[in-house]
Amino acid sequence: MKVQSEVNIGLVGHVDHGKTTLTKALSGIWTDTHSEEAKRGISIRLGYADITFRRCSECDEPQCYTTKETCEHCGSKTDLIRKVSFVDSPGHETLMATMLSGAAIMDGAILVIGANESCPQPQTKEHLMALDVIGVKNVLVVQNKVDTVSKERAIENYYEIKEFVKGTCAEGVPIIPISAQQGANIDILIEAIQKFIKTPRRAIRKDPKIYVARSFDINKPGTHPKKINGGIIGGSLVQGKIKVGDDIEIKPGIQIKRNGKSEWVSLTSKITGLEAADNFVDEVGPGGLIGIATLLDPALTKADSLSGSIAGKPGTLPPTIQEFTMETHLLDRVVGTKDETDVEPIHSSENLMINIATSTTVGLVSSARGNEIDVTLKLPVCAEEGQRVALSRRVGARWRLIGYGIIKT
Repeated sequence: MKVQSEVNIGLVGHVDHGKTTLTKALSGIWTDTHSEEAKRGISIRLGYADITFRRCSECDEPQCYTTKETCEHCGSKTDLIRKVSFVDSPGHETLMATMLSGAAIMDGAILVIGANESCPQPQTKEHLMALDVIGVKNVLVVQNKVDTVSKERAIENYYEIKEFVKGTCAEGVPIIPISAQQGANIDILIEAIQKFIKTPRRAIRKDPKIYVARSFDINKPGTHPKKINGGIIGGSLVQGKIKVGDDIEIKPGIQIKRNGKSEWVSLTSKITGLEAADNFVDEVGPGGLIGIATLLDPALTKADSLSGSIAGKPGTLPPTIQEFTMETHLLDRVVGTKDETDVEPIHSSENLMINIATSTTVGLVSSARGNEIDVTLKLPVCAEEGQRVALSRRVGARWRLIGYGIIKT
């Protein structure tokens, strides 16, 4: 039985439309574990859950699909069909950068829309535009909370959704009514995921490249120095293979001072353990979300301090850059606000929030020439020519998505 998840599926949408509840309905895992998340009742960081899809050979579709080892309808033993990793993105408008970081490791996405509110809500639109900008193609739409409204309102909301997704990557895809709270129609959702979000082809023969989305210090306060575990990084291996004992390089790394000047130096270590789908393994390939134990000082990995980095075989990673030129492609209108305005051209001396893979930084536009701009980043990134990046502009008190860029040099 294959241990590792095959595909990363994002859960995106407006705040409080039920993304985390849906993750729990599928996996049994409540991904809001941070203390501030529990206090505020919203997702703040990216949440992860590995889920095993199963099928009962005795039951007809769609009720044959489940996540249980024993069929809930006939009691037969179910067969494993696929393992998937879910990425639960925060829906609050102030956390758009976190959502964009999560989108970088999504192979497909489920747009969750609450039937108890009119569609689209501001971040419903912003998240769907973000999927377009990042290039996530395989999208399903879930109409959640249908148990909280009348039949007439649910039908009205359904047609609101159909009108909203016209002209986007979600046009023509199934809109699946569910109740994540009650577990209703989860079997139909699994069937749709199986049909519409396929496992992509992976480049397993290329040098390994890991997009780091989280990093941790797993040691408890007061741990004896001889019993301290090395730092942990977590994310997605997008190509190649890695195994326990491999050397690993992490870029951009850390900032140090030499001869009165600051420079960024990559980190190198050794892989001491690998975890995939809650199992410790000796080797992993692309697909799913993984945890990597290293010999790094845990002070370097605590509190997501290495999130946004890229890791891989030493000497094979893209260069660390702080200045580059990009070709820009802007949206027609600023999304995510009630009063949408036209997207004005980017101008010199403007600050932009730039998401490159799982990294988020701010860039100062040093020169703007039509649809081509030069930027200088506040924090360097590990990136290569041709890579797509998301661009956001300060509108009022918030960063708002305005389009994407392609790195040229």
